[in-house]
Amino acid sequence: MTVGDFEDKNKQRWAEYERLVEAMERGRPGPEAGQLPRRFRELCVDLALAQSRMYGERLTDRLNAQVIRGYEMLYRNRRAGWEKFAEFVAVGFPQALRREWRLLWLCNAVFWLPFVAVMVSAHFDLQWVQAILGSDGMAAMDRMYGGREDQIAHLREEYGSNFMMFCHYIRNNVGIDFRTFAGGMAAGLGSLFFLLFNGIYMGAAAGYVNHAGNPEAFWTFVSGHAPFELLGMVVAGMAGMRLGLALLRPGRLPRVRALAEAARQALPLILGAALMTGLAAVVEGFWSAQLLPSGLKYGVGIAGWVLLIAYFSLAGRRVGDASR
Repeated sequence: MTVGDFEDKNKQRWAEYERLVEAMERGRPGPEAGQLPRRFRELCVDLALAQSRMYGERLTDRLNAQVIRGYEMLYRNRRAGWEKFAEFVAVGFPQALRREWRLLWLCNAVFWLPFVAVMVSAHFDLQWVQAILGSDGMAAMDRMYGGREDQIAHLREEYGSNFMMFCHYIRNNVGIDFRTFAGGMAAGLGSLFFLLFNGIYMGAAAGYVNHAGNPEAFWTFVSGHAPFELLGMVVAGMAGMRLGLALLRPGRLPRVRALAEAARQALPLILGAALMTGLAAVVEGFWSAQLLPSGLKYGVGIAGWVLLIAYFSLAGRRVGDASR
């Protein structure tokens, strides 16, 4: 194949590639932007063929210049994706949480007040806690939190490895958060129910272990991941309540449009809740089950709460701007 034949065969494809890259360079990629990786690979093959067949500097320099332009577009888009993620974590998520401060207080109250009340009630009357947990729940607490050494042996026997524990916990935590969020479609009542239910049940578990189990085994295990897991669940409840309120009070908008607008507002909340839940599963799978000094585990747990409070209070604020 001569140089002219090679150019005639591929000139239309090269022209389409050039138009796509030019559109992306101008910031107007259009729906064809997803074709760039495929077309970039095709052009790289063409360049390799031109070089191996010694079609001359004119053609190889032209194709090489187009390959460089395409590479820069691909790299820029990949870098922009990470930049957007970093901006969301540093600015978007904490700002979205602070905008919904009323829901933050409501959802925290619905979860934490029953949690503390039920946990404290176990000190005065264990029957309430026993009724909440049931015989199976109490047996599970006894197996898991009878002692620190027994706890590690039980986890190793049940899951086999830290990675499998991580997989179990992320499946369990995501399921809880999804139900809490989706419950908002029941006019917000579902989100409130799941927050209330989890507050009561987790408070009962903590109260039972404090009274009848090994409190050190329980609190050293949960202290590291609790800040991320529990606040992630609360944030998922906030996102669900935002949907529920749109159904209850659409204002002047049709309910469908009000729900769509509420979903847009709830999106950073549920994405942030997913990040927190994933981080909680990592800590729970790879840190919580380690047999380490209790003081160290408590210190990590306290540091987690302090960092999250500081993050939600301060991250994303501009100097002198108290409203964001």
